[in-house]
Amino acid sequence: MTSHRRRQPQSHGNLLSQWNSALHAARMECPRDSSEKGLLDSDLPSPYGFRLGRKFQGWVLLLTICAAGIGGTFQFGYNLSIINAPTLYIQEFTNETWQMRTGRPLPDHLVLLVWSLIVSLYPLGGLLGALLAGPLAITLGRKKSLLVNNIFVVAAATLFGFSRRAGSFEMVMLGRLLVGVSAGVSMNVQPMYLGESAPKELRGAVAMTSAIFTALGIVMGQVVGLRELLGGPQAWPLLLASCLVPGVLQLASLPLLPESPRYLLIDRGDSEACLAALQRLRGPADLAGELAELEQERAACGGRRARRPWELFGDRALRRQVASLVVLGGAMELCGNDAVYSYASAMFVQARIPPEKVQYAVIGTGGCELLATLVSCVVIERVGRRVLLMGGYCLMTCWGSVFTAALCLQSSFPWMPYLAMSCIFAFILSFGIGPAGVTGILATELFDQTARPAAYMVCGVLMWTMLFLVGLGFPFIMEGLSHFLYVPFLCVCVCAAVYTFFFLPETKGKTFLEISEELYRLNFPGWSQSPMWRGPEVVQSTEL
Repeated sequence: MTSHRRRQPQSHGNLLSQWNSALHAARMECPRDSSEKGLLDSDLPSPYGFRLGRKFQGWVLLLTICAAGIGGTFQFGYNLSIINAPTLYIQEFTNETWQMRTGRPLPDHLVLLVWSLIVSLYPLGGLLGALLAGPLAITLGRKKSLLVNNIFVVAAATLFGFSRRAGSFEMVMLGRLLVGVSAGVSMNVQPMYLGESAPKELRGAVAMTSAIFTALGIVMGQVVGLRELLGGPQAWPLLLASCLVPGVLQLASLPLLPESPRYLLIDRGDSEACLAALQRLRGPADLAGELAELEQERAACGGRRARRPWELFGDRALRRQVASLVVLGGAMELCGNDAVYSYASAMFVQARIPPEKVQYAVIGTGGCELLATLVSCVVIERVGRRVLLMGGYCLMTCWGSVFTAALCLQSSFPWMPYLAMSCIFAFILSFGIGPAGVTGILATELFDQTARPAAYMVCGVLMWTMLFLVGLGFPFIMEGLSHFLYVPFLCVCVCAAVYTFFFLPETKGKTFLEISEELYRLNFPGWSQSPMWRGPEVVQSTEL
């Protein structure tokens, strides 16, 4: 037993000594740019007693992205899309269940009401999850929050799986509420966790993976919901319960990967755990600059608690950040992408696609968004956030205008439905290139450690509320505006592009300290660089 303890490669004191040595090297040699004078592989040994190569470290970051995403935003997209396939079967089940209980069938309008509740409970649960995400991320940490979040998935899958046998459509309703809560938590915590774990050179690309997993979830939900797989009349409980699979995958993989280094140092004050997490994510090379940045953030701490969501709106130093979050977050939900998805099936039928083949064409729409987010992930660190956002909204305005013209002229020219169908794919591609992924990065990059959890709560509440309102109001917009139904969405796209051009700063390749300094200057135009400004406030407390 004693010899075993002697073989442990690093003690607590040794790790702290490494931390201090690395910080000393950072201050003396490379206080700002670790890429020029970083530490050599031999300068900073691994806390696990072996040296981790650069190639292996790339795999650790990749596995962290995959483990967080498969049970995170993948679940959001998956549960959003699988509910479309069993629509008629769940309505029939509701009617049959009611008839078995009362001896008479449920009126059609009440069947439709129950179905509407099943659909709308998902965004309602997402709203509750968004309110839980901030306190969970602070008290449990980013990684543990994602793990604990799977409790809702397991409970929902159990309810879905036994609902038919129990003869209870109420179990389906409660299950939809619980998967909504899970999606609300993961949609906020996952980009926060990945954004804080990634190096600044890859932060945008890593955070964009949240949008990639959302699109992947949508496509997988569309594929699994095919009639040939789990979309049949008898398999729908298994289809809804299949959300358990990605949850189990996350529970099996994420515990093996590190927590956010920023959370470990700044929120918990644990230098040893922070250094160990950084070494696993980055390897022992080139840590000096990042350690210096983390130490500067901790040194700038005023000992204040984490911000509450409502406090963000009254702080002048966060004025531009909050405005950008509200305007661009609202624009992403009101830009009409969900409306295009809703209109896609009708357009495919009018384009003379056989009804039995429409489900395959719908899969193509999800594939377009997945392809676009992959392209955006590759180019975001080259072209920047602002260009992708402005370009995406401008292209959406263009294709939306052509789509409106095609709807108005579809009875005059036989080829107009084909043009409208092409516009659907082009619009979704444009959405995936810019707004789908870049909007989710804003709360990570524009807010400091004190305000970030609260910012994600605001963003989540806004997103789920808008999603609910769009789903509720779109049928009335379609009926009232007819072929001009897309005009309000076009106005939103134009406004979002204009706001991005004039008011959103570029954050590509900048540290959190540099972003905070630039935003402080924008919020206080008369302010000039002063030695009194020491960086953003950083929280030492776990109270929200």
